[in-house]
Amino acid sequence: MSVASSPAGPAPFARRRGPLDPLFAEVDRALRVLSGAAASSRPYPAQAADPAPPLTDQQKRHAAGLMRVNHVGEVCAQALYRGQAAACREAPARDLLRRAAAEEVDHLAWCAQRLEELGSRPSLLNPLWYAGSFALGVLASRAGTPRNLGFMAETERQVEAHLDGHLRSLPETDERSRQIVRQMKEDEAQHRTSAEEAGGVPLPAPVRGAMRAMSRVMTSTAYWI
Repeated sequence: MSVASSPAGPAPFARRRGPLDPLFAEVDRALRVLSGAAASSRPYPAQAADPAPPLTDQQKRHAAGLMRVNHVGEVCAQALYRGQAAACREAPARDLLRRAAAEEVDHLAWCAQRLEELGSRPSLLNPLWYAGSFALGVLASRAGTPRNLGFMAETERQVEAHLDGHLRSLPETDERSRQIVRQMKEDEAQHRTSAEEAGGVPLPAPVRGAMRAMSRVMTSTAYWI
């Protein structure tokens, strides 16, 4: 006579969630970002434009340098928002940060694709940028939810200004890069607005100045390395 097993019993190979699982998830996310495995969920913005003169070698190098800076910015955004979310105790703010990080994946993939089209590569210092930004995100979260979201809003505000500068600096004939940068700028403005509407407060002037100084170091280095 056989004994039927209870359908309500636990699955024989069910795995319980361990205390280190969040850490493993963050490591997996970092590896995906740094390896270039992250894929966009939206179409590539750089569609075929009207025929234009081909870029000179100098123009290609300059455009690649700017797009490498943008790629580094997206690496930092991933790490920053994941770090902020990891230490955030309020679920709505944590979900907002994670959604922003997920949407930034599109930018990351677009910049990587454009770099490949230009015959170039991402920054060799991306692991350093990621680690530093994740740690900064954790510190920002410790300041409380209003300042945490304020940090996100200020980050996006500075990124918008930075992308404006790239639109002025990119070669006039490089419409493909311009299409990507314009879409990124639109998305960043939406992220800034979301953070402000969720309760983000303005940061003190010294903090904003320190953020700009750190950004200048990153952008000037990433352009070349």
